[in-house]
This record gives sequence, structure tokens and C-alpha cells, in this order.
Amino acid sequence: MTFLWFLEGIRTPFWDRLMQLVTYFGQEIIIIAVICTFYWCVDKRFAYLLGYTYFTAGLMVQTLKITFRIPRPWILDTDFHAVKSAVAGATGYSFPSGHTQGAACLFFPLALRTKTIWLKFLYVFALVSIGFSRMYLGCHTPKDVLASLAVSVVIAALLWHFQSFLLDDDRFLKAATLIMILISLLTAVYALYLNLNGTIAAKYAADCLKASGAGLGFAIGGYLERSYLKFEPRKGSLQTQLLKLSAGLLFTALIKEGFSLIFGSSILAKTLEYFILVLWVLIIYPSIFSKLLRRTP
Repeated sequence: MTFLWFLEGIRTPFWDRLMQLVTYFGQEIIIIAVICTFYWCVDKRFAYLLGYTYFTAGLMVQTLKITFRIPRPWILDTDFHAVKSAVAGATGYSFPSGHTQGAACLFFPLALRTKTIWLKFLYVFALVSIGFSRMYLGCHTPKDVLASLAVSVVIAALLWHFQSFLLDDDRFLKAATLIMILISLLTAVYALYLNLNGTIAAKYAADCLKASGAGLGFAIGGYLERSYLKFEPRKGSLQTQLLKLSAGLLFTALIKEGFSLIFGSSILAKTLEYFILVLWVLIIYPSIFSKLLRRTP
């Protein structure tokens, strides 16, 4: 908490607004939008690698959250105050940092992918800045950020190293799918068990179950796409690509925001929401635009 007290002492309205903007780039909406852009229009293989990294690390981080159950800094020390605008988005337990996990799973693979030095620096700077913003805003301690960074970077590095097994050799597709399904189901069962025996409240189990639903959707959707659909992301003119991306992101946002209006916001409804959302991204929407492209003269 000492470092957070120091940061609270140097806060200004300008830096509060700037750090709130920086932290936004670690939110799931940004990660999903980038994965969709790569997947639908640019580089499907790299999008799969981002997906494996993001969803695997997300399951790990959410499991650690409900295992250690460390409260947010302003709960640990009632005299400490986070930046007010950041509190609403700080759901769940504090350790490890979910925003840092999202940032690491996006920007670290991007840094590995590019061969341009200044871009590598930019991606690493973005990652470090997002982690710092979580501490500046008072939402996480250095331990939260560093633990999340370590977990996410290790997972990203391992998947990067073994990407040819995951993405280029279909002999391992079923095994990789089953492993992801198993990890997702075990995480869901663990969260439900802790919730049902009174260890954690439903709101803390919810984030874990959302990660489980997304992991299941990624495993099943990815298997179906790679086994049967095998769509080509770069087909069509630039105008067609922009229309495809815009329409896809719009409907993705509608699913994410509208699902709870119809089915409620229970933890099981949230699990189903993220399961369907990832299926939409990976297999449903690509099936739709693949059929439309075939009909276009």
C-alpha cells in the first residue's frame, strides 16, 4: 500500500483523466475488438494465437482471484481512496489484475509479432502503462499487477513458442480443444462450488464463469471453424472488408449488451452470454459472411 499512498499524493485531475483513458485499453472490449479485426479481416492464425493466450490466461487469473480472495486496496485500507471514476469498473477481487492480464495478452504477442523496433517499444510501453494506470487509479497494488503480468507473459511466451503445434498441425487440434474444454469446465465447477458453499458471493463467481463460458466458446467454435468452415479472412474488396468488420463489431456489441436484457444477469446467464458471444465471433458470423461472399458476383 505504500506505493499506492505515494501515487495518491501526486494525483492531479489531468493525470486522473489520462490514466483512466490508458486503463481503458486493458478492458475486454478492446481485446475482443482487436481479435475480431485480425480474425475476420487480417490474419486468422494470429487471431487464434491471441485467443488462446487471452482465454487461457483469463481462466488462470480468474481462478487465482477466487482462490486468494484479496480485497481491493480501498477495502484493505479504509483510509485509502481510489480515483472515483475507476471504482465502478473494478469488479471482483484485486489479485491478480484483470486489466493487466488483458493488456499483456494483447500487447506482448503483438510485440513478438512485429519486426519493427519502434512498434515493439510502443507495444511494451502500452503494456507497462496500463499496468501502472491500475496502480495510479488505486484499483490494484503492485503485487496484483506484477503477478498478473508474470502469469500472462509466461502463458503468452509458452503459447508463442509452441504455436506450430496448436495452429499448424491438425493432429493436435482435438487434444488442444479437449484441454481447453476441460480447463474451462474445471474453472466453472470450482467457482460454483465456492459460491454454493458460501465461500464467495455470486458477484465474485460471475467473472470466473464468464471466463469459463468464453473458454468453452473458443474451444468449440475454433474446432468447428478449423475442421469444417475454414473461411478466408482476406476475401473481398477493401470496402467489403470494412463493411464486414463494422457490421460484425456492431452485432457483437449488440449481443454483449442485449443478452442480459433478455435473459437476465444471473451467473449462469452470463456464462451463456460469453459462450454465445465467442461462438458468434468464431463460427456464426464467419459462416454468414462466407455465404454472402459466395453469392456476390
